[in-house]
Order: sequence, then structure tokens, then C-alpha cells
Amino acid sequence: MKPYFFYFIAVLALTSCAPEKISADLLVKNATIYTVNETFDTANAFVVKDGKILEIGLKPELELKYSLKNTYDAKGATIVPGLIDAHAHLYNLGLAKQQVDLMGTTSYDEVLERVQAFQSEKNVAYITGRGWDQNDWEVKEFPTRKELDTLFPDTPVALTRVDGHAMIINSKAIELAGITPKTKMEGGEVQLDSLGQLTGILIDSPMALVRQSIPKPSKEFSIQALKEAEQICLEHGLTTVNDAGLSRNIIELIDSLQQAKELKIKVYAMVSNSEKNLDYYLNNGVISTDRLTVRSVKVYADGALGSRGAALREAYSDQPGHFGAMITPADSLGKLADRLARAGYQMNTHAIGDSANVAVLRAYKNALEGYPDARWKVEHAQIVTPTDFDMFSKNIIPSIQPTHATSDMYWAEDRVGKERIKGAYAYKTLLDKAGIVVLGTDFPVEKVNPMHTFYAAVARKDLSQFPEGGFRMEDALSREETLKGMTIWAAYSNFEEASKGNIATGKSADFTVLDRDIMTIPADSIPKTKVLATFINGEKVFSKE
Repeated sequence: MKPYFFYFIAVLALTSCAPEKISADLLVKNATIYTVNETFDTANAFVVKDGKILEIGLKPELELKYSLKNTYDAKGATIVPGLIDAHAHLYNLGLAKQQVDLMGTTSYDEVLERVQAFQSEKNVAYITGRGWDQNDWEVKEFPTRKELDTLFPDTPVALTRVDGHAMIINSKAIELAGITPKTKMEGGEVQLDSLGQLTGILIDSPMALVRQSIPKPSKEFSIQALKEAEQICLEHGLTTVNDAGLSRNIIELIDSLQQAKELKIKVYAMVSNSEKNLDYYLNNGVISTDRLTVRSVKVYADGALGSRGAALREAYSDQPGHFGAMITPADSLGKLADRLARAGYQMNTHAIGDSANVAVLRAYKNALEGYPDARWKVEHAQIVTPTDFDMFSKNIIPSIQPTHATSDMYWAEDRVGKERIKGAYAYKTLLDKAGIVVLGTDFPVEKVNPMHTFYAAVARKDLSQFPEGGFRMEDALSREETLKGMTIWAAYSNFEEASKGNIATGKSADFTVLDRDIMTIPADSIPKTKVLATFINGEKVFSKE
């Protein structure tokens, strides 16, 4: 026999003995992969099948073991678990894209210019907008309706402040909402001038009267808003968004779009606190699909610091005699907490001022006796009296937004003074006490970009790298803590740590591909980080290519 015949027989024997390759959908290779497991290990490849991570290992071994339908070559990029925004407003982001964008305006004149330009293009029956902040203006005072009345005498106008807790409206909007100088509502304020006339400024609860008078968006409008918001989120590497306050019709619309595969992003929906919503959801129990979870209620304890609506124990340092206001009084918080605890629903309460925070913490503590794994959240936990920090835990979780600190740092101390600022934006202190913090943006109040969140948490600077040494750096988080707060800790706070939050066998293949290593690069380079691709359940839902 010829030699090549024996060679052929040998190869045939070897291949016949080799194990049959296992079928899989995707190999991800050539990456620095932060698994965010208990020991914070890194890897360079993993395999995905049926939307789940099948195995993590080395590229050569995985290629030999699996028969692969697709391969994603990260070409040395960094991969982190799919980023979770633990407090945001997906639907409101979409709505904002259909309204006048007032973010970044540096004067009331610029606000008016943008409104006029918008109306010239759109010619809508009711003008709405959001994003103005008088703290960014040279004259740091609330505007009045005078100029809006002159420009739009017959068209209603309602422009919401950046934080969603104040609004300037014109006379036509006032008329439609039925507001008069005698209108009074608990948990808010209708501002009057020195002559007792309406200024056009509403703070917190009276804003509901305006919202009720604005024509309801059509289903098509709402679908467009959700899809536009989703695209922005996917471009920024977000795979799950906690929407902090949704009505039943929007939750059901999100579900229908997800089921039809028209919406890929995962949503942890907080139900807006209303009797109608509570009666429906608490009676129907927890709702959970692969992409939608409904098991929490969003409650407002108070307003915002920027509009002086946050409820403080002592008067505002820059407005003597003014304490802000509770939107939901302490006794009502207690009754609602008891009801939610019995129903097995999570309570997630907006609390900015120290008075609001202690009221929420007390209501939680009383209601959660006998419920050791309720995982209720204090949304923002912005100003906390030092003695109250001890009430936080893994069952009463601080849900915080680092970019709020770097947005507010220019004027926050003016509001609360040198002593109270020590308990404000105290993220490291909250982590030390609770053992966990979860991170979000509160978009569209802040920008969507989670790299801004990461930078603000670790460097405590704005995007101009101010201040040089960072803002109150004793409360900065480490990079590892920050990444956990945007992934596994956020998943834990959503009761979803078994299915997402890190790169681990059996979990959903949700991951984000970055163009640089945010765990090692100089801190000031973090905001420049770009998302190269976003994957949800192993599907590439965004790619920069």
C-alpha cells in the first residue's frame, strides 16, 4: 500500500473518535469580558444558545467544542453585562422627542425662541415642552406667563421644568385647566405674584390639572414615542430600563410591542400610584415575561430640590420660612406601604428632602416587619439626615442617580447649607450602610448615556471635568461598585438576579460592547467611551458598524 493510504486511515480513525460538536447560536470572542461574578473574573470568550449563555471559556476550546451558527469578533473591545438603568422614564423620553426640547437653555429668552421655532414647524393645537432650568440662567428666578401670553394668546402652552416638578403655563392653558388664584392642592403650589395674580408657575400636584386638560396622545403617537426612546437606549448600551411610573395602557402597549417583536428592550415597569392602577395590578399579582416585569409601584413622597419642592425638616437656606411639601403625606405613605406589603408588590418611592426620606424610611420599616425579602427602594435618597442612614439595607435599597450630584453641585449647598449637604448625594455612605446601591439616570431629566453615570459616580465631576478634585469625593464609588450598581445589583433590586445582571452560564445573553476598558482607563476618559454593539438575548439589537 502507498503511504498516503495509511495517512488517510489514521485521520479517519481520529475523526471518528472525536466527540460530535454541540450546536450553538453564537460565539463571542477576542474581548476583555467583565463577568461581574462574585470574584469579578474576566474572560475572553463565551457561547450563546437560545438566548442564554451556554459556556464561558477560551476561544480555541469553545471553537473546537461547538458547531456555531454565528461568531462575533469583538477585536479586543471590552464587554460588560447588559447595562441596566435602574431609574428612568422610557416613555417620557419618547414623548420628549415629540415636544419642544428645552434642555440646555441658558435663559428664558432662549426658551421662548425654541418654542416659537417649534410651533412654526409643527403648528400643534397644544404646545408642550420640557427641560428648562432657571438655575442655569443668569437670572435664577422662575419665569412668568407674561411673555407666553403675548406670543401665544390663543394656543395653550405648558413647559415642564427639567426635573418634572414645576411647570410654566400661559393663560390659555390656565383657562383649560380650570386654575384660579384660589386653587389649592395638597402637595404642591400655585404661585401668585404680589398682587395675588397667577404667575403661571405650578409646582408638583397642581400640574396634574394641566396634564388632564392636554389632549391624550393616540396609540400611534405612543408607539412612535416608545420606539424612538428604545433606539436611543440601545445606542447607549442599555438592555433593561426601569420605567419609574407608567399607566396601565402604556404598560400593556409595551407588552404588546414586545410580544410582536417590535420592541426588544427589557422593561421593569413601576406602576404609577393611582387607585385605578392599584386596584387592577394588586389584584392580578406579579406579571413577568421574558422582557417585561410588573411588580412595583412608583410613589412620590415630595418634589425636587431645584424647584424647592423637596420636603425639608428645616427651612431652605436660600428661602427662609419655606420647607417644600410632601406630595404623599406620612400617614398616607404608611397605609399604602401596608397595602403593598400584603399584596407582595415592591414600593419604590421618590424621596429628595430629609423630611421626605425619614417619612419613607419609617413607613418602610413598619410595613416590612415579617417581609425580609421585599427589596423596596428609596428612589433618589438625595438628602438624608446622618442618623437616618442606618435604616437602609438590602431590604430598603437606595436607588440613586450619580449625575444628579454633578448637575446640582453648583447650587445644592445654597439650598440646604453647609451641614445638611454632608448627608446629600452620599452614595458611598449609602452603600456602606445598605450593602448595595442601584444606579440610574432619571432620563430625560439627565442624559441617557450610562457612561455619564459611571463617570459621575467614580470621579464626581461634570463633563467639563469640574471640579478639579471632584465633588465631595468621600462619597465617590469605586469602578467595581459602580459597574455592579449598573448590572447585578440593579438586577437584584428587580428580583431578576437569577436571569440577568452578569455574564454567567444560564443567564440571558444581555451584554454591551464598549470601545475602551472603563475599568482601567484614566477616569476623565470615561465619558468619551462609545458603545460598539448591544445584545439582548444573544441578538445584536444595535451596532455602530
